[in-house]
Amino acid sequence: MQASNVATKTVVGLFDDFASAKNAAERLESAGIRRDDISVIAGNESGKYKDYGSGTGEIGKGVAGGAGAGAAIGGGLGLLAGVTALAIPGFGPIIAAGPIAAALTGAGLGAAAGGLIGGLTNAGISEEDAEYYAEGVKRGGVLVTVRTTDELADRASEILDNAGARDVDEKSKEWRSAGWTPDINGKSMRTSRKSADVKGEQSIPVVEESVRVGKREVQRGGVRVYSHLVERPVEEKVTLRDEKVKVERRPVDRPASESDFKAFKEGSIELRETGEEAVVQKTARVVEEVVVGKDVKERTETVRDSVRKTDVKVENLGSTASDYDNDYRTHFQSHYGTRGGSYEKYVPAYQFGNTYATDERYRNREWNTVESDLRRDWETRGHGKWEDFKDSIRYAWDKVRGRR
Repeated sequence: MQASNVATKTVVGLFDDFASAKNAAERLESAGIRRDDISVIAGNESGKYKDYGSGTGEIGKGVAGGAGAGAAIGGGLGLLAGVTALAIPGFGPIIAAGPIAAALTGAGLGAAAGGLIGGLTNAGISEEDAEYYAEGVKRGGVLVTVRTTDELADRASEILDNAGARDVDEKSKEWRSAGWTPDINGKSMRTSRKSADVKGEQSIPVVEESVRVGKREVQRGGVRVYSHLVERPVEEKVTLRDEKVKVERRPVDRPASESDFKAFKEGSIELRETGEEAVVQKTARVVEEVVVGKDVKERTETVRDSVRKTDVKVENLGSTASDYDNDYRTHFQSHYGTRGGSYEKYVPAYQFGNTYATDERYRNREWNTVESDLRRDWETRGHGKWEDFKDSIRYAWDKVRGRR
């Protein structure tokens, strides 16, 4: 999308076909943009749009479509009435509707101001962009232009994008690669720009970038420490004691003693067996520590970038010697008329002073600081002695600078 600032804004979209342009125009009107501010332009070299409008085929005499055109546009666009068929000199046949159609047919403006390119530049589109859009139409594209306010310009641009508007910068690269060269410095384009009326003030914004360097935290890596249990077999020897009760009967033959008589009664003797078994007892001890931490270091980094600024250069277009011809003739008569020479002999001197008064090298310098340079340049041209023409050169110098 391209937007150009005039009294209002003009937003332009280039579409591949008429159906896409129709859809875009319908969306624009649904968004609250007046249909009288929407224009559509399509090339008609092959006559494929012959049913979309009427006209004499001559620029400046196009008819704004009667009943037939209205019916056709109702079926083809659905929004804009008054499609006009035109033949643009140096471009070819087109159909157009909306404000641009009126501009192209009004008083032969299309022919006088650069054809289709002139109509686009007068609608507020830059010279270079107008060249690209005109080429897009010539290659079969369809233009939709919207003349709207600042408040709706962004919305209109968004609608055209969403409807399928092509990137004219990308398209122009394709055309260039295929051998096309835009004639943005052509005579007709300069004429069209000069003929456009400038209403009110125009401003060129001076934009300057600044740099603010901050910092943010970024991840650069690190460590993750896991702990898990590892089992390993161990063995230890231990001596265990087991008891076994044994009963043994021994034959005895002796006289019973008193202790034998004490035991000569009912009773029982109980003797239990014992044994030892291994008992495993585990104890835990801390044998090592893994400490995780961060070492923090600060460093100074020099950030280098570039910033841009709009540099507005004001060039004084200056004037030609013919603009002051009457003044120079009067000066010649009063200073040289009695010498018998002709005015034509001194014209180069007046032209010389006129040119150097607007020369960038000498613009901010006074006569006494540049006279030696001018004298050297004058005498190398072979026009005559400096002293013979110095007064006429100085007069033109002062005249152009407003000191006469």
